[in-house]
Amino acid sequence: MPHLMNTYNRLPVAFTHGEGVWLYDVDGKRYLDALAGIAVNTLGHAHPKLVQALSHQAGRLIHTSNLYRVPQQEALSDKLAEISGLDEVFFCNSGCEANEAAIKLARLYGHGKGIDQPAIVVMEKAFHGRTLATLSATGSRKVQAGFEPLVSGFVRVPYNDFAAVEQLAAHNQNVVAVMLESIQGEGGINIADHDYLRALRRICDERDWLLVFDAVQCGMGRTGKWFGHQHAGIHVDVLTLAKGLGSGVPIGACLAGGKAAGTFKPGNHGSTFGGNPFACTAGLTTIRTIEEDRLMANAAQIGETIRGGFRASLAGVAGVADIRGVGLMVGIELDRPCGELVTQALDAGLLINVTHDKVIRLLPPLVFSAEHARLLVDGLTPLIRRFLGA
Repeated sequence: MPHLMNTYNRLPVAFTHGEGVWLYDVDGKRYLDALAGIAVNTLGHAHPKLVQALSHQAGRLIHTSNLYRVPQQEALSDKLAEISGLDEVFFCNSGCEANEAAIKLARLYGHGKGIDQPAIVVMEKAFHGRTLATLSATGSRKVQAGFEPLVSGFVRVPYNDFAAVEQLAAHNQNVVAVMLESIQGEGGINIADHDYLRALRRICDERDWLLVFDAVQCGMGRTGKWFGHQHAGIHVDVLTLAKGLGSGVPIGACLAGGKAAGTFKPGNHGSTFGGNPFACTAGLTTIRTIEEDRLMANAAQIGETIRGGFRASLAGVAGVADIRGVGLMVGIELDRPCGELVTQALDAGLLINVTHDKVIRLLPPLVFSAEHARLLVDGLTPLIRRFLGA
């Protein structure tokens, strides 16, 4: 047996290569990838533009460290500032690292205002990572259990409940920030109301709080816009990214603007690998390809096609509680735990996921086509119907 820590319940399959939206296992069987490495493989597999750019960069320079200027990092920071409207970027290697940076930034911001015990408002069912600080911010006892004592300084409220935030504001003078996902991915594809997000923006302005958005899963064009909060037409103070930013190459980023800009000074934070030339080349190529190939518009259109297809094919089926999503974040909620559908789909040549016990989560690559959408709906529908006894 491999000497791996027993931290994953791995499925009984190993892949040798991929092409576009397809993966191939060691026996040559082909699978339609409707998960994209959990919203990571933005451009699918072996995208020629990404392969060419990374091959070229690997042959020149992979890493130098942040002791020196990194031109690719500077270029990617400029591009992220352009598409986000924010002012500055810190690069790291993952979503939890980006969220750790955001948490540190919010605390430092609070201390700068003379608040000795700064508190961050976080949400029920949120997921921000598995480091001690980010799992403490996460709204899941399953993730937290066994790792107590948790990191203090987080105050939890129900998602999509602005009255709870207002009540908290009236009684807690230590709040410095509100941190949330505009679409909760791990929590079950839960979508924040646009009016709720706008209300959060208003109260953060009134109270001089930071509005921090975790766009690790709902960022990089997946929802049909660069970042999920942009559907509500609001600006943010801090934005965290990872997953789809590098199309499979590990990279994370914490962006800051407005009153959050300038909070970090030299020595406040750092990363050995963060923003290396190779990872930043992946980020730049991903963004350029999304723009050139109009993949955000594709995500919006194909997402509607997928949801519409399932609504039609599962209409009237008892046990289907909801079909929801934005762009290529799709959730099919059933009325019972349905984890066994993952292995059934694998047998049928489909890669899917179940999150929050009852929600089939679909996160296809942004290069999914209408034909791929049809294959997904036609392949998964009979499995759901059989599972529900329909």
